[in-house]
Amino acid sequence: MLLLGIDIGTSFIKVAAVDAATQQIVATAQCPDSENPITSLQSGWAEQSPEMWWEQTLQAIEKLIATKNIDAKDIRAIGISYQMHGLVLVDKDQKVLRDSIIWCDSRAVEIGEQAFKEIGEESCSSCLLNSPGNFTASKLAWVKKNEPEIFSKIDKIMLPGDFIAMKLTGEITTTSSALSEGILWDFKKDQISEEVMENFGFENTLIPKVQNLFSSHGKILPELAQRLGLNENVQVTYKAGDQPNNALSLNVLQPGEVAANAGTSGVIYAVTDQLFADKFSRVNSFVHVNHTTDEKRIGVLLCINGAAIMNSWVKKVCGDNLSYKEMDAMAAEVPAGSDGLFILPFGNGSERMLQNKIVGAHISDIDLNKHTKAHIYRAVQEGIAFAFRYGLDIMRENDLHPTIIRAGKANLFLSDVFIESFVNATGVAVELYENDGSAGAALGAGVGAGIYKFYSDAYTQFKPLGKFGPTNVELYDGLYQQWKKLLELHLK
Repeated sequence: MLLLGIDIGTSFIKVAAVDAATQQIVATAQCPDSENPITSLQSGWAEQSPEMWWEQTLQAIEKLIATKNIDAKDIRAIGISYQMHGLVLVDKDQKVLRDSIIWCDSRAVEIGEQAFKEIGEESCSSCLLNSPGNFTASKLAWVKKNEPEIFSKIDKIMLPGDFIAMKLTGEITTTSSALSEGILWDFKKDQISEEVMENFGFENTLIPKVQNLFSSHGKILPELAQRLGLNENVQVTYKAGDQPNNALSLNVLQPGEVAANAGTSGVIYAVTDQLFADKFSRVNSFVHVNHTTDEKRIGVLLCINGAAIMNSWVKKVCGDNLSYKEMDAMAAEVPAGSDGLFILPFGNGSERMLQNKIVGAHISDIDLNKHTKAHIYRAVQEGIAFAFRYGLDIMRENDLHPTIIRAGKANLFLSDVFIESFVNATGVAVELYENDGSAGAALGAGVGAGIYKFYSDAYTQFKPLGKFGPTNVELYDGLYQQWKKLLELHLK
């Protein structure tokens, strides 16, 4: 019995077939071969085509099946993980009305800040657990204000995962978790936020049917089942944002457990049973995948927009066609601190942990007689690790004190230099696992389909690859303090 997981990332669409019994990946595929573009019509804007995601999803599934490692008829359920906070708009015929305004787009900051004042700080903190900020609801308000003709044609608004599920099944649903990441959910009343809807002048009919995250979100369309060779009774039984899904894939489900991810963006995601809100909305609280009215599970998310995307930029600009592994090897030859070279990685839109300021990326204190490309390769990874430390200190201010962080051996956590920088800068040990967003989505599908009766049934083979603890905290703390002073200069 197989489970199919789909991960709608910013750079790629990844799919995985997982054996339900062993919980092991038996086949994977991704599309495209190179990273997807982000359209930026103005500075601070970021858009992608939902139809591009869909075409690449189909291509990735077809590539997966073409590996001959699996029989498509053995797939019993489909799960979807997706880039969070994106806005997808469709008309009554389920046609996309405009490109998606994605997670790192900054155009709605002022609209969200105005809504924060109008709704009231106390109400936002206690009911929404966040400022409307630069999230999905504020992006929709931007469309209403600036593109009224498009707004008038909207039948339903969706998150990216809702859209892919719609394309697979023809049905449109959403979840409390998805709505919470759009700042459209009232945590106290466990319902769509009346205050947000009224403040922005949105009709409730714009919101799809809300149902349990682990449930049937529709049966695959017959024509797709025939095209892909799937059983016609296959259903989408799970969909979650990429960071809650990453936590699920790492068995981070209970209060006190913490996950991290160092992909395009950098994330620390902690689970609590408290309705938690940072007074400056620098870290954000969302409905976790296993949240219920009786057993609250809130995911507290620190997001750094500029993480591995900074490493990717350096590779493109001065990587000399090196692989990331080769860049890491060169970086490892440079001493900790990169001989005084510091990098701020914040070049991917407004940063929530910096109160939505657009700081930009900076390379500082270059010594033309000393510094080489290898120094840049190391300084980038150290700068990203220091950004994690800055955000983790905000979580500590809010009485969240992780003692160990789980992460998948992927993206920057493939680099020994980054792992060394991360654990020493934060002072927190890391456990690495063989995990993947698409594999996590597949396991989620197994829970949603009832193949796993309990969450624990999905983790019977869950074992760490290794544990890495801090060994030189004092040195890295001194380097971090220098880096922090540089950041504070740019925040003034």
